[in-house]
Amino acid sequence: MEKKKSDKANLELKKPMFMRIGLVAALLVAIVAFEWRTYERVAVQRDFIVDEVEEEEIPITEREEKPPPPPPPPPPPVIEIVEDEVVIEDEVEIEEVEVDEDTEVEIQEIEIVEEEVEEQTIFRVVEENPGFKGGDAALAKYLQSNIVYPAMARENSIEGLVYVEFVVNPDGHVSNAKILKGIGGGCDEEALRVINKMPKWNPGKQRGKPVRVYCTLPVNFGLK
Repeated sequence: MEKKKSDKANLELKKPMFMRIGLVAALLVAIVAFEWRTYERVAVQRDFIVDEVEEEEIPITEREEKPPPPPPPPPPPVIEIVEDEVVIEDEVEIEEVEVDEDTEVEIQEIEIVEEEVEEQTIFRVVEENPGFKGGDAALAKYLQSNIVYPAMARENSIEGLVYVEFVVNPDGHVSNAKILKGIGGGCDEEALRVINKMPKWNPGKQRGKPVRVYCTLPVNFGLK
């Protein structure tokens, strides 16, 4: 079998040479790449150092002016001492008295006069109640003899009890009469008229003294 190619054209013989060329090229590429990375790292580090060295601009602050201090308070008024022109002719002389154990001291009794104040309190409960002179029978007789049945109440058949409250004073006369419960028809007014014109009562007493006392009296109005 004849050879198709010559030894010069046979690439298999040149294969070791191509491998060496490839290794050299790869080594050169690696060296260039290594040098390029080192250069970039130095450049980045240099930029970082420059950034730290930069000085910050500090703004200039204006100093605030303090307000002026308040004015001092006015001085206190000057008090002028005026000499008294009144001349005291008679001077009181105080005698110095020596006191020992044998000195007698006179004790003067001072009488305290208690003024009697009129009692203004009106009692509702007392030790001795006030009463009509002659008792309850005399009081009933007085009311029957003095009450005039009102015509309006008679025409409208109004009847019942009218409760009247009044005050018996220390001298026995009656005052401050008022209706506590009325029935109308003119009966209330008639009851007040009769109570106000009553004769003096026996006053109520508290601790043995006459006092003002409230009393309540029912006045009966009835049609026969």
